[in-house]
Amino acid sequence: MVAPRAVWKGFLKVGSVSCGVKLVGATSETGKVHFKILNRKDGLPVKSAYVDEQTGDVVEAQDQTKGFELEKDDFIEIEPDEIKKLKLTSAHTLEVDEFVALDDIDTRYLEKPYYLIPADGAALEAFSVLREAMKKKRVAARSCVVLYQRGREVVIQPFGKGMLLTELRTRNEMVSEKSVFEDLTSPKYDKDLLEIAELLIDKKVTKFDPSKFEDTYEDALIAMIDAKRKGKKPPKAAPPPRENVVDLASVLRKSLAKEGIKAPSKAKPARKSA
Repeated sequence: MVAPRAVWKGFLKVGSVSCGVKLVGATSETGKVHFKILNRKDGLPVKSAYVDEQTGDVVEAQDQTKGFELEKDDFIEIEPDEIKKLKLTSAHTLEVDEFVALDDIDTRYLEKPYYLIPADGAALEAFSVLREAMKKKRVAARSCVVLYQRGREVVIQPFGKGMLLTELRTRNEMVSEKSVFEDLTSPKYDKDLLEIAELLIDKKVTKFDPSKFEDTYEDALIAMIDAKRKGKKPPKAAPPPRENVVDLASVLRKSLAKEGIKAPSKAKPARKSA
């Protein structure tokens, strides 16, 4: 079995305890449909290139540099070597300053996961002790790390025989829920309808099982490509969504009947509304 390729190597440090660790990507694009851009005239692939905005000439890689725009068309040039010379502890150390309860983590901020494993046999004992202590306390470690030349806030939590490190979105990246929900109101509804909805939910409660997830859009792309390859007509488009429910009580009762659940006899029909 080929050892997983590490995307980062360094140390996990909690107080005076440290151990060598490495990060391995937890996600993969294998199996995804990828398209190339073609020239419509001859059907051949085209490639992207950086061009000078004024002259339109292609700028080769060796002539490119980074720039931070102070004002319109006024840039400070930054060389790649200058970025590499920045001495940040987080470039090589996951220093843990605090722990948070797993239940307190706002899942909106979770972005990209990585597996965290010991770098070698010498790090295994300290790594295992930290993992089991975190597991027993049901906490995650808060830290930061430099990945792909950018600082990332992260949380680290026990996961199986290793740990899971997840990049976090910053507060500035998140849209406040208040700005979205402020105009929503709570309509009055028959409590019996709530009971019917709860019965329907109870019938469908199951365990979280990602193996059952399906990417219907990806499946549709593959079906279309396969049809075109065989010279057949592409599959029919999915029907448009229906309009809003008019008689909620009737629809809920039909849903219960479909699931083989007996509806409460006291439930009253809801007032019709658009």
